[in-house]
Amino acid sequence: MKKLSLLVFSLFFISFTAIAQETKKDEKKTQQGHTDQNKFRQMKDVMATPNDQHAASGAPGHQYTQQKVDYKMDIRLDESANKIYGDENITYHNNSKDALEYLWVQLDQNMRADDSKTPLAKSTGASAFITPDNFKNTYMDSKKGFGYNIELVESDGRPLSHTINRTMMRINLSTPLQSGEKFKFRIKWNYKINDINKDGGRSGLETFPDGNNNYTIAQFFPRLAVYNNVEGWQNMQFWGRSEFALEFGDYEVNLTVPADHIVEATGSLQNEKEVLSREQRKRFERARKSFDNPVIIVTQAEAEKNEKGRATKTKTWKFKANNVRDYAFATSRKYIWDAMAVNINGKTVMATSLYPKEGNPLWEEHSTRAIATTLIEYSKLTFDYPYPKAVSVHSERQGMEYPMICFNFGRPNPDGTYSDRTKKGMIGVIVHEVGHNFFPMIVNSDERQWTWMDEGLNSFVEILAEDVYDAELFASNPAKDITRYMGGDQSNISPIMSQGDYVKQFGPNAYSKPAAGLYMLRKTIMGPELFDYAFRTYSQRWMFKHPTPEDFFRTMQDASGMDLDWFFRGWFYTTDVTDIGISKVKPLYLTDKPGERIKNIIASNPRAKAYFDGLGDLVYITDKKEDAKPDAMNKYVDGKAVPSYIYSVEFEKPGGLVMPIIVELTYADGSTKRETFPAQIWMRDDTKVTRVFASTQEITSIVVDPDFETADVDTSNNNWPKKEGDKFDKVKEKMKN
Repeated sequence: MKKLSLLVFSLFFISFTAIAQETKKDEKKTQQGHTDQNKFRQMKDVMATPNDQHAASGAPGHQYTQQKVDYKMDIRLDESANKIYGDENITYHNNSKDALEYLWVQLDQNMRADDSKTPLAKSTGASAFITPDNFKNTYMDSKKGFGYNIELVESDGRPLSHTINRTMMRINLSTPLQSGEKFKFRIKWNYKINDINKDGGRSGLETFPDGNNNYTIAQFFPRLAVYNNVEGWQNMQFWGRSEFALEFGDYEVNLTVPADHIVEATGSLQNEKEVLSREQRKRFERARKSFDNPVIIVTQAEAEKNEKGRATKTKTWKFKANNVRDYAFATSRKYIWDAMAVNINGKTVMATSLYPKEGNPLWEEHSTRAIATTLIEYSKLTFDYPYPKAVSVHSERQGMEYPMICFNFGRPNPDGTYSDRTKKGMIGVIVHEVGHNFFPMIVNSDERQWTWMDEGLNSFVEILAEDVYDAELFASNPAKDITRYMGGDQSNISPIMSQGDYVKQFGPNAYSKPAAGLYMLRKTIMGPELFDYAFRTYSQRWMFKHPTPEDFFRTMQDASGMDLDWFFRGWFYTTDVTDIGISKVKPLYLTDKPGERIKNIIASNPRAKAYFDGLGDLVYITDKKEDAKPDAMNKYVDGKAVPSYIYSVEFEKPGGLVMPIIVELTYADGSTKRETFPAQIWMRDDTKVTRVFASTQEITSIVVDPDFETADVDTSNNNWPKKEGDKFDKVKEKMKN
């Protein structure tokens, strides 16, 4: 019917042109033009131009470079004063093509210093009640003494010029550091450790009623900021929320703590014989061969006995870590310690947990097993976990991640009982924080700017890993769960592509919405095979490198062969919502009589008449019940059942996002059929589209998105027929009659 379609179009075009010309004679108007606002326009207007370091394919370019920073540190914990003393020797490798006039160092602990600007950057009102401590801290200029005390900055034994700008320190070089050169310098420092429960913070100490402390220490040493060809120096101030952009390097760290403490940290322990008892070493050897169940290294009884004393001597635990972007450690005399081996494609990785008795029995039952599941499942979707271990440490109110080690909440009641909610929260945070080893500890995105690139991607893979660990406990539908947030007050919602410090509703924006988007891409839009290949390609391309959002968007399309600009633009760059529904259902009928429109075309154009005459026998479709002839096709189908129930269905899209239209048809005999129309169905009309469904039996209901796969914020228009008295019921009644 192609020739007929062209003919009809030509006739309509001629008529329309004639009318338009007549209108022009009577009324001259200037028509306003417009830019391309089609939902499927390419994203070249919002994405950075590819270059020789970040290629158009989304891969690292042939000129990609990144810096390397190595640290040798001696760290001492003064338990009596709750202070940390550090002496670090830093080697900075300038692998870029640029000469550097200065280096930038992050001083994260200054965020809570007495002169910090962070508290002043918040809008606050007067509360009707307040604790005396908070009153003193807020209104009486109470000093806590937090923040770094920088004792010296030197190179080759000589003072090194430097400038401290709140949470950043500029190292002023006497001569520019040329490409390919390295620079060695030393920083000596100390600071007072914050109490996490009283002072807040991502790391610090937790004090127990028995006077013991649990130290979970991170962001504790001055660390080099990232320098690259995208941002130059990433030296945005740390306001307390947006996390860290860091360089990879090798670490040698000596941790001196009270002799009765158990320590875990980033890296491999170098001096087991000096810090572990013979029995502990024997137990750990068993753990290295136990792939099914954790082995207890320090029992609860041993930990309870240990926590009653106070060592006056110290031990130094020595660790080495290669190719990591950060460093953290945990230490306490209260720790129970267990471990088990995990097989990652033939490589043994140790999963270990540290927790005080207050974490049991929940932690002994689940922590290390959750680590193992996380490493296995994340490795399937990304790359084989490359580090020798992963550690989960229990702290009452924490959920933070670092290379090979993380700090996690989830505490049972004092009598050891716990709810499913507590269990789910504890397992969930462990999976999430251990998963951060992959994003951003290895796929090293810029957290200071793009929170979603680590939190969102990680939260997505977390969903899949949790389903493996306990499908019933973690049953969820991320696309459905995000609709309440997306359908909320637009003045309180930010696009995902917003810098983390000013994002509104941080959790849904940075975690839930990007995770739900990736879940929809995998399940509904791309399918697992295409998605998994592309996601794995992105992960492996950018292992131990610094990807940008464009690298992710481009790789997902480059490796899958799918144009996803429409999705990334809508889901990540706007706050548009999905709302797709049914606006009209019109019954149609087979007939052997041509309708008025075709009669008029034939009558008005001899060529049309000749064309129709040349087609031979025809059947027609009409909306007039009185002209229906269900058997009009019977003589042409050799006794096969003819789909004489025909429905023209118009779909509307009040929402701003384009999405596939998933339709479930239910027939009179109770059977169902699903059809999915790709998002590209909206390419030429962004408001409404029509599809025709034909069946040998009556269609009793039509549902759009029956399993809530597209994050539809308003499902009131998703069903036909609707409630009694609705216009769709009248259409159904007409079909029956």
